[in-house]
Amino acid sequence: MTTFSAFVFDMDGTITNTNRLIFDSFNHIVQRYRGGTMSDREIAALFGPPEEGALRAIVGDDQLDEAMERYLAFYKGHHRELASVYEGIPALLEELHQRGVALAVFTGKGRHTTDITLDVLGLTHYFRKVVTGNDVVKHKPSGEGIQSIMRDLGLEPSRTVMVGDSAADILAAKEAGVPVASVLWDAFNRDRALQLQRDFTFHSVEDFSAWARSVATPSA
Repeated sequence: MTTFSAFVFDMDGTITNTNRLIFDSFNHIVQRYRGGTMSDREIAALFGPPEEGALRAIVGDDQLDEAMERYLAFYKGHHRELASVYEGIPALLEELHQRGVALAVFTGKGRHTTDITLDVLGLTHYFRKVVTGNDVVKHKPSGEGIQSIMRDLGLEPSRTVMVGDSAADILAAKEAGVPVASVLWDAFNRDRALQLQRDFTFHSVEDFSAWARSVATPSA
């Protein structure tokens, strides 16, 4: 059986149930600067770069700084109401952490929203390194963030697994040369992920957790 000493997690839709918070935060800005709202898919189509990139497409350069401040205020102010960690994830992270497994995050979110979510949900201390969309030159589906984590933590690709819910996570893992565990319990674009070749696929936190516990070994 292949074992892994390092797990690199995506965040939104993988360990945190934050989609509603993200879409509502963007629509808070759309309503203020444009009037009306955008659908979830229209908002998701703006994703790739961190929030600044999507907000620029909505408000333009001149109002970007103000819109970003308003976005962050709404995101933080409504976090406890609209977001949560998936049941079973904290227990899994605690066990892997205690067993000496290297845990990291690679997310397309910006640094500010990533720090807010990890802090509010009490997850920050589990991760040895957190790479956000603000920390890379090439965003997902590039594997730059995974490569950065492996380099800084001294990890071997064959002992590292990327865990994520999106097609971008699968493609990033392939570019970085690491196996990928595709987790689809809340995937926004599940069909796209299922079209790509995956090393492991899980449809529930329970199944993923059982597998992760069985293949996890301490990092050097």
